[in-house]
Amino acid sequence: MPKDWLLMLIKGGECLSFLQLDCITYSYPGEEAIIKEISWQIARGEFHCLLGKSGCGKTTLLKLAAGLLPAAQGKVYLQGEAVVKPSPQAGFVFQAPTLLEWKTVLDNVLLPISLKRTPTSEDYRRAEDLLGLMGLPAHLRHYPTELSGGQQSRVAIARALIEKPAMLFLDEPFAALDAITREELQDDLLKLCQLQGITVLFITHDIAEALYLADQVAVMVEGQITFMARVDLAKPRHYTMRYGTYLNELGREVRQAISGGAS
Repeated sequence: MPKDWLLMLIKGGECLSFLQLDCITYSYPGEEAIIKEISWQIARGEFHCLLGKSGCGKTTLLKLAAGLLPAAQGKVYLQGEAVVKPSPQAGFVFQAPTLLEWKTVLDNVLLPISLKRTPTSEDYRRAEDLLGLMGLPAHLRHYPTELSGGQQSRVAIARALIEKPAMLFLDEPFAALDAITREELQDDLLKLCQLQGITVLFITHDIAEALYLADQVAVMVEGQITFMARVDLAKPRHYTMRYGTYLNELGREVRQAISGGAS
């Protein structure tokens, strides 16, 4: 069993969970369990990063938390309500931007709304505002093939935010980008999430990325969360924090945990 007391945020004797995973287990057909009795809580407005080696179950856990997969055992709750399918309160950003090449940048951002109804003038204003915040005000009428990889990722983030989600799930969204672009997008994402009070679960292989972004990091090893740590850095984050002693020391702890050296 996981050490649940390591996986909870408690304040004043009350659990302040916004997203709660309660003893979640999952296995793919014909295989052993890839997720093993995980309990985890994320407080409202916090940014949590999940780290681990390839194949440890990170993406599967994100899909379970987001309602994209049904748990074999256990429950997932978002704002106290059981999650049995993707919630309208949630936004998603995955490894590939998956933009529609025949639609403009603006229309790609509006796609989640367009699939349900005709976008209003207010929807268009919000899409334009989001693209402005993402540094793309001059690209509204461009097409995805005219954008760089970093710009496409910015469009994908704006699209995930168009319906004002309370929770954002991101699965290695910056993995394919160069280091400088990745850092710029990390800062933009942090600013947007703090501005809008969004709760975040972010999957990554990159220890430095996780520590810079997160309020709390968790390490997954063979289907279990084996390590969790708070990241006590002031907000807003500044790039100079990346090179400080504190993050270097915490990074060593996380690296040891990923290698199986922490419990």
